[in-house]
Amino acid sequence: MSPTATTTTTTTTSSSSCWAGLDADDAGSRHDRPGLFLPNRKLRHLQAISVRNLVVTPPSRPRGKTIDDEEVPLSLQSSSKTVAQDAARPLHQSRSFTNLQSASAAVAAEAREQPTPPTRQWQRRNTLPWNGPNPQARQVKLEEITSSRMADTWFSIHCDGIAEPVYVSEVVDQATNPSFRSFDLNMCGPAVSRLDHVTVKIWAKNAALEDHYMPLVELQLCLQSLQFLGQSLDNFHQPLPANSILFHFADGVYTNLTDLPPVVAPVPATHSRSVEGSSALLPTSSYDALMRLANLDECIQDALTTRDKLEAQINSILEKNQRALATTSNASRARDRLALTKQAVATERKQLRMAGKRKDDLLASLQARPDAMERGRHSQATTRSHLPDAQEKLGASATLLAQNTEEAKGQMRRISEDLLAVYPIEPVADKPLVFTIAGLGLPNSNFTDVDRDAVAAALGCTAHLVYLLSFYLSTPLPYPIQPNLSHSLIQDPVSAALPQRTYPLYPVHVQYRFEYGVFLLNKDIEFLLNKQGLRGLDIRHTLPNLKYLLYVLTAGTTDIPARKAGGIRGLLPGRMARRGSQGSQDSVATAGATGLRRGMTDGELLGAASDKGKKALYATASVA
Repeated sequence: MSPTATTTTTTTTSSSSCWAGLDADDAGSRHDRPGLFLPNRKLRHLQAISVRNLVVTPPSRPRGKTIDDEEVPLSLQSSSKTVAQDAARPLHQSRSFTNLQSASAAVAAEAREQPTPPTRQWQRRNTLPWNGPNPQARQVKLEEITSSRMADTWFSIHCDGIAEPVYVSEVVDQATNPSFRSFDLNMCGPAVSRLDHVTVKIWAKNAALEDHYMPLVELQLCLQSLQFLGQSLDNFHQPLPANSILFHFADGVYTNLTDLPPVVAPVPATHSRSVEGSSALLPTSSYDALMRLANLDECIQDALTTRDKLEAQINSILEKNQRALATTSNASRARDRLALTKQAVATERKQLRMAGKRKDDLLASLQARPDAMERGRHSQATTRSHLPDAQEKLGASATLLAQNTEEAKGQMRRISEDLLAVYPIEPVADKPLVFTIAGLGLPNSNFTDVDRDAVAAALGCTAHLVYLLSFYLSTPLPYPIQPNLSHSLIQDPVSAALPQRTYPLYPVHVQYRFEYGVFLLNKDIEFLLNKQGLRGLDIRHTLPNLKYLLYVLTAGTTDIPARKAGGIRGLLPGRMARRGSQGSQDSVATAGATGLRRGMTDGELLGAASDKGKKALYATASVA
């Protein structure tokens, strides 16, 4: 990294006029103030260094000329002198003269009384050397200007009395304003971190220097002479000179705009008094104070001498007893190894005991397995001996279950026939799918212009019939019903956002509450149909769906069984034989006989009965 060029030593000064009043005007207008006092500004507070307006090759100085009295800028200027200078100064044509209209042509046209040509907006010809219309030429020129300002840079920090640099930065490639990484000089020790004088060297290399770095700036300064720019450069808008070095401290950014030493105001003496005359007496230390100070110094020297003697004695004793100390150290190490060995032996014994216990458990398990297998075989043989009896009991239980199921179906048929006798559902003539219950008409969810009392009574009978069917079919309703004849109620415990839970099944002033109650009743009927494996015609058809359900429940293949009275089957057999509905027997006779002849199962008979119920329902509605 040896430079090929001569080392240049540059110190940035405040020669520019824009920095003349920085400390007075601009610093006073800014709100930022340095947080470190001048005596406390040391190398340990320096965090980073950056360079602004990097110039590797200084611009060449323009060729000068002899300055006489007339060329002095501050020379006296009078009116006659100015007129004489203007008369002696020759006129120069502008660079765009060739593209402008000649004034002589216009004068000649006026002389010949010819009309003057119309005024035209002439465009000046651009005479800059590289700002032509060719973009490639402009790009090449811009790249040349940019490459001349960009370079690879790094810096090093040196201190007096230390041969090697205390810090060497990384290399920042191709930058005009390089900013280096932060660092901490506290690792160099107090001999460096407490200094306030430092030498900073900036090394640079551009495309012209190839692989050789040249020393660009060598700055020797005192940290107390730096000028404060602000806590950051975001609000700093003053132009900086070329190769400006910025020092980043904990309280802000500093730079060396001037080499003048800082002015530190002397601290006024607290005990001094202004006394007129040159013969004023100044206070000084007394004799006793000087004697005490001398005695204190002697005591300190005696203490230092005693410390040196004790060190020498201790070193001599250690040298004499070196063999004994070595033996003591070896004994300590041997005791430590013995303790570790005993601990390892105890651990191995514990693991051995656990392994032995595991072995005993496994042996006991192996010995218990044959006994368990023998007991299992005995239990299996016993189970096999009881298996024929269990199979016979299973067959008997299945037969009993089927018999009970058939009897339950028969009892359900009888109960349905009784319910049909109590609440007969009959069609209305000349009105399709319109039925009456107990002689009371009930429209299919259309309650405009109806008899309110008749509708309330019909809904009360329907609600009571649905309540009884749910009880006998052992099917809980999703919407519970409170049958109170013409003042029946229904509840909705399912919906969560409703303000009320109970709705009337009779017309009230609030029409939507009544209609919602009828809707819940229709949902209960649909639920009972679904539990029986049926599908309703339409949820709004209250009585047609209920009639369809009762048709299916009263369908069967045998006679209706007698009612059980006090646990005695067939009580009052003559009376029970006469009970039953002739219409029900007529509706199921054909299907039952056909099913018996073909050997149909109960499911097929139930399906046939449901189909027959649908056909009968449609036939009744069409005939009506």
